[in-house]
Amino acid sequence: MTDDLVFYTSPMSRGRIVRWMLEEVGAPYRTEILGFGPAMKEAAYRAVNPLGKVPALRHGAVTVTETAAICAYLADAFPQAGLAPPPADPQRGPYYRWLFFAAGPVEAAVTNQTLGVTVPDDPRMRGMVGYGSMAEVLDALEGAVRDVDYLAGGRFSAADLYVGSHLGWGMAFGTIERRPAFEAYTARLLGRPAAVRAREIDDRLLAEQGQAPG
Repeated sequence: MTDDLVFYTSPMSRGRIVRWMLEEVGAPYRTEILGFGPAMKEAAYRAVNPLGKVPALRHGAVTVTETAAICAYLADAFPQAGLAPPPADPQRGPYYRWLFFAAGPVEAAVTNQTLGVTVPDDPRMRGMVGYGSMAEVLDALEGAVRDVDYLAGGRFSAADLYVGSHLGWGMAFGTIERRPAFEAYTARLLGRPAAVRAREIDDRLLAEQGQAPG
């Protein structure tokens, strides 16, 4: 059964998010570790992900790439784990909203800020930038997590896992400013047993490669 679910990753990548998701799902899986550089660009792996990047997931005959998509797929493929509201549940809306808010506006705003990309102060140019500004993105996210335990109906879901991963990583590395609401929210999430197990697995792999965890 472990060959039915194959996880392609590197221990210091967005694959850490998928590792946590897999640990929450609880199904057996096999891990394929790829080094950055030539290994990810070889034809064998490009058959899995043509972009030659991790993470990626194979589930039987299904291949999924992109971290948010993998999380959403796993939540639906293993409904017994309770990581997504049922399709007819009204909370499916907030679940999708915040999962893909993190995959879109948050990722784009953080990446641009980190690279020093400045959006010109021109309404015509700003209209081309879907997230508006970093401040607007963080304010919206703060409003979402400030007064709730979880994003979709008071129950932990893949949306919390994905959003919490970005906030935790961003605050640790200084790409997202620390706000009390963010710290309280991530504290609820990052201590989950599956999150701890996932970090221990990837940190051990990093140590074996002679690297230190972030």
